[in-house]
Amino acid sequence: MKADWSRIEPAVFLSSAAVVLAVLAFGVADPERAKELFVGLQDWIVETWGWLFVGSTALFLLFSVWCALGKRGAIRLGPEDEPPAFGLPSWFAMLFSAGMGIGIMFFGVAEPVTHFANPPVATAGTPEAARQAMTITFFHWGLHAWGVYAVMGLAIAYFGHRQGLPLAIRSTLHPLLGDRIHGWIGHGVDVFAVFGTLFGLATSLGLGAMQINAGLARLFDAPVSSNVQVMVIAAITAAATISVVLGLDRGIRRLSELNVALATLLLLFVAFAGPTWALVEALPARLFDYVAALVPLGSGYQTIGSVDWQKGWTLFYWAWWIAWSPFVGMFIARISRGRTIREFVLGVLIIPTLISCLWFTVFGWSALTLDAQSPGLVAAVEGNNAIGIYALLERLPAAEWTSLLAALVVAIFFVTSSDSGSFVIDMLTSGGHPDPAVWQRVFWAVSEGFVAAALLLAGGLAALQSAAINTGLPFCLILLAVCFGLGRALWREGAPTR
Repeated sequence: MKADWSRIEPAVFLSSAAVVLAVLAFGVADPERAKELFVGLQDWIVETWGWLFVGSTALFLLFSVWCALGKRGAIRLGPEDEPPAFGLPSWFAMLFSAGMGIGIMFFGVAEPVTHFANPPVATAGTPEAARQAMTITFFHWGLHAWGVYAVMGLAIAYFGHRQGLPLAIRSTLHPLLGDRIHGWIGHGVDVFAVFGTLFGLATSLGLGAMQINAGLARLFDAPVSSNVQVMVIAAITAAATISVVLGLDRGIRRLSELNVALATLLLLFVAFAGPTWALVEALPARLFDYVAALVPLGSGYQTIGSVDWQKGWTLFYWAWWIAWSPFVGMFIARISRGRTIREFVLGVLIIPTLISCLWFTVFGWSALTLDAQSPGLVAAVEGNNAIGIYALLERLPAAEWTSLLAALVVAIFFVTSSDSGSFVIDMLTSGGHPDPAVWQRVFWAVSEGFVAAALLLAGGLAALQSAAINTGLPFCLILLAVCFGLGRALWREGAPTR
């Protein structure tokens, strides 16, 4: 494979590779020390700067809504007459697969069950605890999370597709830094984004391997071991490498469409084979509870639970979404050329939020309803979150087949997260080139799997998860600057004349 060095940003590529090797060596050589350092820093960030995360996520959501509903919402992310690069079904499939698809597969049962069994306010096991569990889950995975992604993605898409700057995080700071984004400051921002993206994805890949291993153990009595999990990582990495080499249209798009179709099939099965009427009653009621709680919870006027509970859940999620904003924002920006700002923001905010709420209702509320009829499911999931979806499916007909389907969906979601993340890292280390060199795609896809496997064997995954989350604080400050710069740029451009 001949290396095309014309499509690479040497400073970003080499610096990113050096940082990855240094942190990987630390995590493998002394995983306990790495965990102590990174987890301690995470606790300090969340405890000290939690107020900033709460206020910022609310601001990001309001800013994105302002961009969509104002007169400038008609501005096209690209030349005025250029149609969208992808149709709506493909666009939704890719943004959801890259954004939260794997997360809702893992937490679709686990998070509502956890809040039900250990509620921050209500009495455990009561109807009030069940309602509160769904409201909390909707809040964590709803509009505030996608508002973070919308701001970063919109800024990259506007400056990249509309203003002709590179598709890179650095470009979002052009209104504030000017051409200095092409110097060491811009390089530093992109390297930081590579760090958060690669280690966040590697951590998710390792944890996902554990979930798939749990499914294989329940289906085929496979041993639960690090060797099996490394083989799972190798298989996912190989599939992701093939997908990212095939490119955005032939690989990532088609795999995302397949996965959304399979996930929809699984959703429909649970909805109709499970407590259907309970779900029909629950969905509008739980959506109403979420909307009613959106402003008081989102603004920080009302809080749930103790300070420690907030640190472990809400503030953790806000830091996690912000830390992942470079990855998800970059990918959404890449696939959104030709859409208007209004289409972009409303599509990113509303559709994924509604799908997430539907998913958590079907899987989470089904689990709570079935446990009320025959206890045991909640206790099993509380003991091991990774088996959540399998424990639910075992209460329904054709459990072996549907559990196999669930394991397949989980695996493909990890592939789509891995290939889209690798594609983002490729663009960042190639100076924002929308079509990075093939050798570089292979390099970062394989590196991601290698990092995940090495840390899994060394016991350093928890440390690297914290390290990735710790990038949330600097990127929160960067996103605030992005809002200011993008707002000023849109104000100067003005509303379209037609």
